[in-house]
This record gives sequence, C-alpha cells and structure tokens, in this order.
Amino acid sequence: MKAGLTIQEMSKEILRQSQAKTDYLVNTANLRMEPWGNEPMLRVLDANGRDQVEPLTMKQTAHQQLGAYLDIPRKYYDRMLQQEPDLLAHNVNHWFQKQPEQRMIRTIDGHARAFLSNRYRRIDNLDIAKVTLPIIAEMPDARYESCQITDDYMYIKVVNPRLTAEVVPGDIVQAGVVISNSETGLGAVTIQPLIYRLVCSNGMVVNAAKARRNHVGRVTTTDDNFFLYSQETLAADDHAFILKIQDTVRAAVDEARFAQVVNKMRETSEIKLDTSNIPGIVKMASSSFGITEPEGDGILQHLIEGKDYTLYGLANAVTRYSQDVEDYDRASKLEEIGYSVLTMSPDLFRAINKVTRMAA
Repeated sequence: MKAGLTIQEMSKEILRQSQAKTDYLVNTANLRMEPWGNEPMLRVLDANGRDQVEPLTMKQTAHQQLGAYLDIPRKYYDRMLQQEPDLLAHNVNHWFQKQPEQRMIRTIDGHARAFLSNRYRRIDNLDIAKVTLPIIAEMPDARYESCQITDDYMYIKVVNPRLTAEVVPGDIVQAGVVISNSETGLGAVTIQPLIYRLVCSNGMVVNAAKARRNHVGRVTTTDDNFFLYSQETLAADDHAFILKIQDTVRAAVDEARFAQVVNKMRETSEIKLDTSNIPGIVKMASSSFGITEPEGDGILQHLIEGKDYTLYGLANAVTRYSQDVEDYDRASKLEEIGYSVLTMSPDLFRAINKVTRMAA
C-alpha cells in the first residue's frame, strides 16, 4: 500500500482546508475568463462589472469540468489552454453569455477547484471524518495504515488485525476498509473492503463490494446572480445523509465477506500462468484493465521478482507496483485493479493465455 499521511497529519489538513474553502452559486452570465500571462483566470462579476471575489486561478479538474460543460472537446480545450489562452477565453466567454445558467464553483486557497451543477450535494471531507473516525475508534486494535488528501480525493485506509487469514503458507492477509470522498465532483462517498497483505504491505481494494453515496441532491436556485453558501446551511442539509454512512462503515469489515475474498485468493493461487510468454500475459492483462505500458513494465518486473506465476501472483504484482506510483490517486486505482485482475472471468483469463500461446 502506498505510504501517505498519518491520521494526525490528515486531520490537521482537513481542518485547514475547511477554513480555506468557499463555495459559490453563480450565473454564468456573470463569469469571465481572462488570460493573465499564460494562465487563464476566472472572474466573478456583479452587474456593474466589478469583481465580487478575487480573480481565481483554475485547477485542472475545474478546467476539465468547464470544457465538458461547454461541450468543448478535451484535446482542443487543452491545446487552447497551452498554446492560445486568448482563444480559449473567447470561446468560454461566448458560451457563458449564450447559455447562461447557475453553476456551483468550489474554491480553495484562491483556486477554482471544481465547476459543478447546482444539483451537486456537498458532502465534505470534514463531514466524513467526523462521522467515520468515531466508528473506526470502536474497532478494537484497528490501525490507520495510510491516509491522504489529494487535489480531488480524500482516502482513509484502515486495517483490522483481528480478522486475519493465511492464503498460502507464510502469506498472511488482514481485513480492512477504505473510505474515500471527492469534494470536486469526481466520485461519490465510497466505502470499500480492503485486504492487506503483510508480506509486502500490499493493499487490495475489493471494488465489487463497494457502497456508494452520490453527491446528487435537490436543485439549488436563487434569484441572485451570485450566492455564497453558508456552512450552517451545509450542515443542516446534509446531516441526515451523512449519518447513513456510519452503518456502511461498520458493515465493511465483515468476517463472512473477508472469508469469501480469502477463498478466492486461495483458488487463484492454483491457477497457473503460461510461463512461455509472461511478458505477453502482462501486456494483454494491462490492455484489458486500463493499465498503461510503463505501468505494465513495472508490474512485469514485480511478477518476475516474486516468482509467483499464478493469477494470484499477477494480481499481487499489480498491487505491489501501486507502491511505486507517485500519484496517490492512481496508486489507489491500481489497488482496485488488482482485485479486478484477481476476479477476472474464466473466459477472459483463457483468452489472455490463448493469445500469449499464439504469440509465442
């Protein structure tokens, strides 16, 4: 599992961010994009053209969401952003005026970090922490294995050593849970079982058993062209919604589900890979599960070093490689992909082996 923050460090950052962020509901007719040097800024104006807030720089996610909202193709938007910011601003401002409607802009530290629908339900990291950390404290001997806050996600990864099993002799795994949330509209509040492998500190996320709470609520409307959300309104509106998460966290570390996953691991430890073309297997598996070529090279290296040429070994090579990835979001995704590899259909596994034999 990729190293991250301690729970103390993350709690401190959550509190800091809660004081540094502000959300606005704005009519797009009052928005302007203006290039300042090579970096477009987003301005929120009143009826007289005066700035209602300091001009905002835009994070990558906000750019992506703005481009998608205006139906500007991603590659073209990025090309204008890098090469012709004046042209990008002209395009954006034209469509802001042509199709005015209310949008939510989420900001932090002077940056526009998300450009969202006015139906977006704000379930923030501080809310999730307040609800889930006391539940985790009820779990005897539970430990925080890795936590992180990225630009778009929060992760809390907890291991419960009271649920332990041996997959093969000497290979001990423990049960756990991953709690994740996105404040920028990229994902729901998600609670997923976690399998932690002691021999190499791998984490495998059981994505087939995830529980989700979507950030979708009622439409927020106002007659004003600019509306500042209050934290009090947020707390009252979402309190009942967040409380539902508690039972989900309690159920995530489930003995029966843990046993089911361990049995699957034992089954796959008996499924042999075709050793005549191990690079071909990794290449085909990578293509099937959205793994890039450089990532596939790293997975191949760990598979060879581990010398476990089984489906179980292949899945472990994926999760082991996740520790080498710099980006925490991508590392967490690879922990999910590892479970997808472990549980791939027999037909897909046969196809991968068949292709490699044909290639050989």
